[in-house]
Amino acid sequence: MNKTAKLYILIFILAIIAMLYHESVKPKPINWFPSYTKNHKIPYGTYVLYKSLENLFPKSEVKNIAIPPYVYLKDSKREGSYLFIDENIEFDKETQYQLMDFVSKGNSVFVSTSKFDIDTLNIQTKVIYADAGEKPFFKLYSTSFKNKEYSFDRGFSNVVFSKIDTTKCSILGQSGFVNTMGERTSSGANFIKYKHGAGFFYFHTFPQAFTNYQILNDPNEKYTAGVLSYLGNPTTLFWDSHLKTGKSRISSPMYYILNSKSLKWAYFITLIGVLIYILFEGKRKQRSIPIIKPLKNQTLAFTRTIANMYYEKQEHKNIAEHQIQYLLEYIRIKLHIPTYKLDTQFYTDLTARSGKSKESIDTLFKMIKLIHTRNKITQAELERLNKMIEKFKEQ
Repeated sequence: MNKTAKLYILIFILAIIAMLYHESVKPKPINWFPSYTKNHKIPYGTYVLYKSLENLFPKSEVKNIAIPPYVYLKDSKREGSYLFIDENIEFDKETQYQLMDFVSKGNSVFVSTSKFDIDTLNIQTKVIYADAGEKPFFKLYSTSFKNKEYSFDRGFSNVVFSKIDTTKCSILGQSGFVNTMGERTSSGANFIKYKHGAGFFYFHTFPQAFTNYQILNDPNEKYTAGVLSYLGNPTTLFWDSHLKTGKSRISSPMYYILNSKSLKWAYFITLIGVLIYILFEGKRKQRSIPIIKPLKNQTLAFTRTIANMYYEKQEHKNIAEHQIQYLLEYIRIKLHIPTYKLDTQFYTDLTARSGKSKESIDTLFKMIKLIHTRNKITQAELERLNKMIEKFKEQ
């Protein structure tokens, strides 16, 4: 390796070291991914809420459900409240049926999402927008909260209910925007209670209220606790972990590696090392290997040589005997007829399987018997036998 190549390698290694140092000292960017997963401690995870459920519901058993709701609720003995919290929840028809059956038996289902698709309950939503300088507010109607209003300082879709069935619904909270003078510019119901059978659905349009970011910003945790207080004290609290934007399970080994800073850089360094090896050490270091042609198959040439030798020595009898043996072997292998006894049954089977006429077969084997009884045969007899055998083998 010459000096120029060594210099390039040194510069490349120094660049890698500088890049690694820069990555190690720079602050890690905040991950604002809306996962709503109980194991995630990122701003939009629900780690704090899930750990607080035992304090919020001291008389309830908390169960984490990681399978589809319609599968879990097929057991008709389930009792309690089912919690669904995510930015975008879509229930299929089977799930909707199971949830409605679950609620009709006196249980409750709490759904907090920005998008509703339970069309059978006659509920519609809309997005309200803020003008420049306006801030959102959230309020619960219960007098227990003394008309307190809460806010949120991140961008989000402020969804309110535009259509509800007033004979079955009651409004529990509202949301909207206020201007710099503290005056409300728009508002609408964002938290309702829907009676179905012997139980209730609770629909809430602000799932960000249950994230780590919102709960850890005092006093917004009181709003979260206030919303959940409407569930009372169910015997069991079912926490949905299946319908989540960021499921906690690892989908692949690469996902785990690339989401760990140390493993990610170890992976990249390995790739860079392999690249360096390919560039500088992967060159061929030996002369090319000459191509050696394989030996030719000389079987056919050998056979022709032996045949010519027999033919030149006028050993027509030996050649004929070999041809007869090959014919019998052909009958055994191709037509599956035993040849140890050439009787009437043999000729009958041979006629049926070969498709040849009985007269041509009789003529052929009469010629074979004649050759067996002769000590010598002529060239014409050998040629005649050969033509008869070739004609017999024709399809």
